[in-house]
Amino acid sequence: MKYELVIFDWDGTVMDSTGRIVSCMQLAARDLALPSLADEAVRSIIGLGLPEAIGTLYPMLDGNGIEQMRERYAFHFVAAEKTPSSLYPGAEEVLTRLRDNGALLAVATGKSRKGLQRVWGNTGMARYFDASRCADESHSKPHPAMVLELLEEMQVAPQKAVVVGDTTFDLEMAKAAGVDRVAVSYGAHPVERLLPCEPLAVIDKLNDLLPIVATSEMITESL
Repeated sequence: MKYELVIFDWDGTVMDSTGRIVSCMQLAARDLALPSLADEAVRSIIGLGLPEAIGTLYPMLDGNGIEQMRERYAFHFVAAEKTPSSLYPGAEEVLTRLRDNGALLAVATGKSRKGLQRVWGNTGMARYFDASRCADESHSKPHPAMVLELLEEMQVAPQKAVVVGDTTFDLEMAKAAGVDRVAVSYGAHPVERLLPCEPLAVIDKLNDLLPIVATSEMITESL
């Protein structure tokens, strides 16, 4: 492997949950009679920790207002997740191939720990990952703390790790930590917003990640 550690964002990168996040944020705003949110406005904050995201969307809210919004969002999201969001095509295949070829895998997400564990419990996806960091137990993206903590835990040098994500927050986090980054084109942020973060590549599907992070032997085996 070119990289010892591959760190994935979750929503919008591995799981196709962007539309659900948008819908649940809009429902929470309606519950509290807050100004309505355009889809693009919500997509623009995906990747941040939830309090930071709400504060960005509604800067007039104080701490109590942010907490009320967080509670209503969580209510709608948990209800919606009775039918789990789908993984993006090829996600499990890519994770399996990376693990089979000796890569360490981790997640750095804007989700809370409770939220990530709930999703993993519903999907069984925890088995693929060696470590994870959530926004409520570290700094929110784009602060580099989640990546730096994962590097320390996994005992991997920055030059031997790569972050895969769909938002500028993911890529800026990786850049600040001195780690390479790969952007996906199908998530929350448009490609033109991702390019200034200087990703190694912008991929249109997760299967395209393998030639970027793999050795030539691994590529040959997959043909």
